[in-house]
Formats: sequence, structure tokens, C-alpha cells
Amino acid sequence: MFTTIPFADLTAFLPPALMQADIVLMILAVFVGTLFDVVHKGSAKYFTQYQERTKARATRPLSGAANASLAAKTLLVEVATSSEFCKPMRRISHLLMFYGFLTYLITTIVMVFSYSTQPTPVVLPVLWNIGIVMVLLGGYWFFFWLRVDVAYDGRSPFRLVRADLFIFSLLSSLTFALIWEIVQATQHAIAGKVLLGLYILFTTLLFVGVPWSKLAHMFYKPVMAFQRRVEEADGSSSLPMAADGQK
Repeated sequence: MFTTIPFADLTAFLPPALMQADIVLMILAVFVGTLFDVVHKGSAKYFTQYQERTKARATRPLSGAANASLAAKTLLVEVATSSEFCKPMRRISHLLMFYGFLTYLITTIVMVFSYSTQPTPVVLPVLWNIGIVMVLLGGYWFFFWLRVDVAYDGRSPFRLVRADLFIFSLLSSLTFALIWEIVQATQHAIAGKVLLGLYILFTTLLFVGVPWSKLAHMFYKPVMAFQRRVEEADGSSSLPMAADGQK
């Protein structure tokens, strides 16, 4: 069950080209949604003006190699290890979701585009399921115990606001994906189609809801982390200096 491609049975009533087109549309939805979010909130204009101000304060010009080095450090530290999270529990939860979703997404794309009509290497569906389980572990941990309004404000985890759209749609999508895969093994056609519909519904909500969720923040955070490193390196940072000379 967990070692066979979960999308194989869909080819009986859904052409592989249609599944591939759906993935392309979801990727475009993220791109367009992020662009809309940037324009609507004025983030691009603000960031451009902010960069101009910091460049004017710079005291040490940076070479292209220096900028490349700072970008690599940003990817290895802020992105790869989520170092912006000070609390270990939130950091672990985030890393489980980040690497789990990345594994799930990559294996989904590979299976749908390359193996929907031919035998699949066992490692792909296994990784697909591992990715889902990682997201669900990190996601439900965050949803029920680590959210700010739950952990610090004492509010019910079932109280949802717009900021919860991303985590809610993510968990719903992958929960129904896992249940759908399990039900497929029972050969229950009606239940399988219902669960597939719910999986597609919440997956669509996850990617189409970018302007109203926190998904776009995944792109903002690395940019701002890189900018902070640049400011520290070129002397344009406006952060106050501590007594020992560290910012």
C-alpha cells in the first residue's frame, strides 16, 4: 500500500495530462498569488525604498563574491535550519513541516510527470508517505500546542482566524491524501473518490489561498534574512551596538 504509486489508479478515469496540468496550475497559482500579495501590500515598493536607504548608509562596498557568500550562508543557516526560531520546539516543528512538504512535493511531481503510466521505483511512494507523515507530525504539533494564541493566549486550538488558513489547508490536504491512499487499498470506489475530491479541494485551497495565508512568507523570510546579512557586512545596519561591540 505504501510502496505503490498512489496516483496509478487515477489513470482509469483521469488522463495523466490532466493531472500534470493541475500541478502546473497550482505552481502558477503560487506565483501569481505571491505576486499579488507583494503588489497589494506594497512589499516590493517598501523593500526597494528600504534597500536605497541602507545603501546610502553603507560604509564597506561588497563584491559579487561576497554577496554570493552571504546568499549561501542565508540558505544554509536561515533557510536550511530555520535559525530564526529561538524556541527549539517551534524550530523542530517547522523543520518537520518544511522538509516533509518539500519531500512530498518533489515526489508528487516526479511520480505524476514520469511514472503515472509505468512502474514506479519503490523509493518514490515511500518518500511520498514519509514526507506526509513528517508534515502531519510537525503540523498537528504546531496546530494544537505551539500556535501563539493557543500556547500563550490560552485560546482553543479549534478557534480559526485568517492567519490559520495555511496550516489548516496544509493539514487537511495531507490528512486526506494519506486517508485516500489507505482507502484505495480497500478497493472501495465511492469512498476513494470522495476522499480524492477532498484531497484535491484542500490542496487547491492551499495553493490558491496564497494571498490570504502565510505561504508567501516562505519567500519573504529568506530575502529579509539575506538583507540583514548584507547590512551587517557593508556597515549599513541600523541596529544598536552592544557594549562589547556586537550588534
